[in-house]
Amino acid sequence: MKRKIIKIDREACVGCGLCAEACHEGAIGMVDGKAELLREDYCDGLGDCLPACPVGAITFEEREAPAYDAAAVKAAQSAKQAGTAPLPCGCPGSQSRAITPKEPARERAVACGSELSQWPVQIKLAPVGAPYFDGADLLIAADCTAYAYGDFHQRFIRGKITLIGCPKLDEGDYAEKLTEILVRNDIHSVQVVRMEVPCCGGIEQAVRRALERCGKEIPCRVTVISTEGEVLAEHRC
Repeated sequence: MKRKIIKIDREACVGCGLCAEACHEGAIGMVDGKAELLREDYCDGLGDCLPACPVGAITFEEREAPAYDAAAVKAAQSAKQAGTAPLPCGCPGSQSRAITPKEPARERAVACGSELSQWPVQIKLAPVGAPYFDGADLLIAADCTAYAYGDFHQRFIRGKITLIGCPKLDEGDYAEKLTEILVRNDIHSVQVVRMEVPCCGGIEQAVRRALERCGKEIPCRVTVISTEGEVLAEHRC
């Protein structure tokens, strides 16, 4: 049958998972860090997910699609409630679990001393014209990375100006302020450190947009940290 149904632009999606949280029917899920309509027959076409998307990646379209199956949706919701409690959002990074260190705490080397060289560190609080930005190597990190990676100060903060944020919890887009910082200051390089969870991709995407808009050629690298505190990948922005 031909009916109104949502359409997700994967190129525009930043992987925050807010649409999956807003979809009470469970039609939307996260695939490879992007939102995807997994069950067309679970989509009622009402569009509760549209206002939840911070980048406008979701729209309506009218096309051939299976009819909305209210009974199947109710059965899936009941099965989910009977098993594991539902996650607070569509992002798999919100799932609770215990992490066991690979080595006993007493055997791990303890890093001493802070390498932080400026304050404030929150992206939204940092003044764009602060003198410490001039000639800086800039570290832009997701909040959780410093807790997940044990040697964070020595490996990432040392010798850099540090900015942190959480694209999942903070309101708005960092790209505009980061662009202004890059335009107004002589930034030598940018290092992005993010978690492996899909919603953390928002901070990487914001940096990419800022680099595109600033009109400068600034080298940039991205490091992805696992929830177990390991470096999973490193690549250029």
